[in-house]
Amino acid sequence: FTLEYRPNDALFMRLNYDKTDDKSNAKGGYRLLPSLLTDAPVPDSVFDSYTSLPTWNKVETEGIGLTINWDINDNWTLKSITSQRESYSPTNIDFDNTSIRIFDVPAIYDDEQFTQEFQLNYQTDGFKMVSGAYYYTSDSCGVFDAILEELGKSLGASGLTREVGGCSNGDSTAVYTQGTYDIDDKWSVTAGLRYTKDDKDAVVRNGLIFATVYPESGWVPGYVRPDGLTTPVVLDDSESWSKVTPKLGVEYQHSNDLMLFASYSQGFKSGTFNPRATVAEPAADPETVDSFEVGMKSDWNDRVRVNATLFRLEHKDRQYIAVIPDENDASALNQRLGNVGRSEATGLELEVTWKASRELEIYGNLGLIDAKFEEALTFDPNLGAVDISDRFSITNTPETTANVGFSYNLLTDFGDVIFNGNYNYRSSYSLVELDNLLTQDSYGLLNLGVTWFSNDGHWSIALHGKNLTDEEYLVGNYAFIAPDPANPGQYIPGLGGDNTLIGYYGAPRTVSLSVGYRF
Repeated sequence: FTLEYRPNDALFMRLNYDKTDDKSNAKGGYRLLPSLLTDAPVPDSVFDSYTSLPTWNKVETEGIGLTINWDINDNWTLKSITSQRESYSPTNIDFDNTSIRIFDVPAIYDDEQFTQEFQLNYQTDGFKMVSGAYYYTSDSCGVFDAILEELGKSLGASGLTREVGGCSNGDSTAVYTQGTYDIDDKWSVTAGLRYTKDDKDAVVRNGLIFATVYPESGWVPGYVRPDGLTTPVVLDDSESWSKVTPKLGVEYQHSNDLMLFASYSQGFKSGTFNPRATVAEPAADPETVDSFEVGMKSDWNDRVRVNATLFRLEHKDRQYIAVIPDENDASALNQRLGNVGRSEATGLELEVTWKASRELEIYGNLGLIDAKFEEALTFDPNLGAVDISDRFSITNTPETTANVGFSYNLLTDFGDVIFNGNYNYRSSYSLVELDNLLTQDSYGLLNLGVTWFSNDGHWSIALHGKNLTDEEYLVGNYAFIAPDPANPGQYIPGLGGDNTLIGYYGAPRTVSLSVGYRF
């Protein structure tokens, strides 16, 4: 729901409200290795899945936002942006994807955020400025039960569950300003600063329960959660961080059709506590990234547009958290969080648009990137700090991405008909950060569509086809195994004692028909 109000030319208000109640079934994963504990084979289809959990899932979100824009005069503008959002999601994740409770994770996530931003903007001939203050506060709570029932039975218990829960609350305040000054009709410079202060506190409960438990009564038919059941508090701490991040840039307007630019900026990801800590551990400090860009934006004969950017990213103090399988203690989650990484990436982005005719537009994008870890530290009891960056991969980052497409607008007596299509290509990429076990080979997706608009502007009908060649491609995974150094090609079972290597695949060939009416 959106309501807009403009009492006069200088004042504008927009109120937005949205609510989503999604009860789509939980998405199942595909077993990439046969189970060691069941006789279930690897499914025939990547969209087939086994499970011992309920298949229901729920996502509830609700948000409200208010934007007020006041043009004080010809030069100054004051803007206020207020928003609040809540979300609640009980969900079922069957990590092992078998019909028995080897590694099941029912979970509840409950979050709430509020933000307030004030902007004071100034613009005149030769100079423009954006400045403001920003406030953010959030409460994020949750609980999950890692049900390892088969492992518990092997230990002589009726079951085994590691229950992890708690809350992470944060407040962030920032002030910023950025201005662009035209030195002359060719050259301009941009400079900006942002000061951010973050305060966070976290409580984490983590412990073993020698039974099969779920977050709430009724999670499965007939289940009643025992009263007073809880796990011990292993972390209760608070921390604060502050950071000043700059931006510098220069632009050269060679002509009306060609502009060259270069920039440097720094960003950071806030420090945080390990939400799955097994012991009291300090928070990870913020990680930072330095970004360098040079490029051009150009138009040629009002028919061809070419934009190109060379960039370099330098990540420092990267936060890393993972589950490391332990062959000596399969019930240990072995979570760790710290500033253990440093990575670099260099790349190119190229965009070309060709207005071939009044009706036909053709476009293409090309992305090249070389990204790798330069340092990833771990601790060895005998050797101390050890760099294992050769075992790390930058995940979901293909070296080459490309997209070629077209749009053709056909004018007819019964309305406009727009044909569009594109082919999106991605080269191979890793899916597991540590000791990568899954690599998605290169693939391309072909999409085509046609949309009709009535002459009176009221009706529209659209037919779209996505992934028309029905490509199979991985978009996510769960890997809770480790390569067996003594037996190449074999694996050491992880949590639950099974070969848990699960893949999640993108949507298959999909055809959709939509009909719209505008009053």
